[in-house]
Amino acid sequence: MSRYFIYMKYDGTGYHGWQVQPNSVTVQEELQKVLSVLLREDVQVAGAGRTDTGVHARMMVSHFDTTQKVDNAQLAYKLNRMLPKDISVDKVVPVDNDKHARFSALSRTYHYYVHLHKDPFLRAYSYELPYIIDFTKMNEAAELLLRYNDFSSFCKSNSDAKTMLCNVTVARWVRDSENAWHFEITANRFLRNMVRAIVGTLLDVGRGRIDIDTFKKIVVGGNRSDAGESVPGNALFLENIEYDMI
Repeated sequence: MSRYFIYMKYDGTGYHGWQVQPNSVTVQEELQKVLSVLLREDVQVAGAGRTDTGVHARMMVSHFDTTQKVDNAQLAYKLNRMLPKDISVDKVVPVDNDKHARFSALSRTYHYYVHLHKDPFLRAYSYELPYIIDFTKMNEAAELLLRYNDFSSFCKSNSDAKTMLCNVTVARWVRDSENAWHFEITANRFLRNMVRAIVGTLLDVGRGRIDIDTFKKIVVGGNRSDAGESVPGNALFLENIEYDMI
């Protein structure tokens, strides 16, 4: 049995997230179907994470096991020919059998994109902020995320996560142009809905709805109902995943 990593990207607009779900079209399901046809065996893939409905990935990594000898370049080529147009494969890489797309990942980075004025060319992949926003204040608040590791306040209710602890190493707002910014956050792991809930709460800081002291209390308090609303998923991208062996 041999194990392979698949590096891929996808536009999540038409999918009910990454993970296979009954009566819903998902990215994992599409990948498994095509792999099973190409390898002529039932193939199950495990992803590095679970993106939610409508969320995109500039890098997603998954792994699969097979008894067959695989030509990496040919498999990547055939996957791209057969997968839907909104999913593409960058490369297929052989790895040791003890490497796992999810558990071997050292960190993951997400970006959340926002723009300040109505723009028809940004609306599909960025969140319009039709109000005055203070990015300096939001960056001050974002720095607090590096001081704590319990993110219960930003986890979706009824989560099946065994622990709410995450090690956030980067959390900042970056200006892309006069009209556009993105929030960058890197951590060893993320909880369900965590990034969108953090962004929604930071926007409350930027709009003056809450101050930085209140933001700190929300982080420490561990109560999801105290945090802000989750922002829409269409502006969220899984940007990068780091491993130590590739």
